[in-house]
Amino acid sequence: MKLHANAALSLNQRRRMVGRVLERGWSLTAAAEAAEVSERTCSKWVGRYRVQGEAGLLDRSSAPRSIPHRTSEDRVQAIAALRRLRMTAAEIAECLGMALSTVSAVLGRIGLGKLSRLDPLEAPNRYERCAPGELLHIDVKKLGRIEKVGHRITGKFVGYGRSAGAGWEFVHVCVDDATRLAYVEVLGDEKATTVVAFLRRAVAFYSAHGVTVERVMTDNGSGYRSTLHALACRALKIRHLRTRPYRPRTNGKAERFIRTLLGGWAYGAIYTTSTQRTSALDGWLWHYNHQRPHGALSHKPPIARLNELNNLPRSYS
Repeated sequence: MKLHANAALSLNQRRRMVGRVLERGWSLTAAAEAAEVSERTCSKWVGRYRVQGEAGLLDRSSAPRSIPHRTSEDRVQAIAALRRLRMTAAEIAECLGMALSTVSAVLGRIGLGKLSRLDPLEAPNRYERCAPGELLHIDVKKLGRIEKVGHRITGKFVGYGRSAGAGWEFVHVCVDDATRLAYVEVLGDEKATTVVAFLRRAVAFYSAHGVTVERVMTDNGSGYRSTLHALACRALKIRHLRTRPYRPRTNGKAERFIRTLLGGWAYGAIYTTSTQRTSALDGWLWHYNHQRPHGALSHKPPIARLNELNNLPRSYS
């Protein structure tokens, strides 16, 4: 029972008011005046008590008993089926010839208003490898080249879209699952030869820190599905794992690192050129690996976690 701040009748007050009328013989007018409510309200609660007893003093639902123009159950099931095909509300409305507002209301009512609700029973797949190098997460983030200072800095928005011909830069990232130790490069594309060269340099980086790489996880980009990448993994004696389609959270540590990278490096300072932005990467990455507290590592930097795991006693049978 939820009452607003100015409610005159609590459950006990209703009992007291009804008792005055039915047990003590008060008139409706006198009982209503004592309870500081109208005579009509007093009559209502007395009538409910006579019919239903104690249960009649409880609040009733304010929902209507029937909604004649409510969307039929068959149509609701059709909307749900199309939503599970990952169609947007606008696409469903167009497909079924319905108003967008109606489709949106139905989706909200059945709990499918957000696409993330499509798999409500799928538990979060949180895991962490025990040893450094057991699994590296690799991903690529595309960034627009800086041709001139834009509205993010000046606050003045002129026109739409990027400047023609500015092009893209591809930020290749690699994160160790156990320690979160990261390696990043800004490269010109994400072709097979580029991702293979990046993989070799990343393996060399971790090897310099005493880490032997056993597995790498990537998405299903063409460069990672290439024969050249498969041969490189075989030559490096690395097992290649790929994420499930439409499941970027499988590679979530790389995705989360990219968010941190963008906030701290790409968008965390004012750059006038892409070269200036790229030059600042090494300094930020060193700070991330050696100084920045990491929430998933008991607020220690990745290099401290690496030293802890490397110094753990192990069995050498």
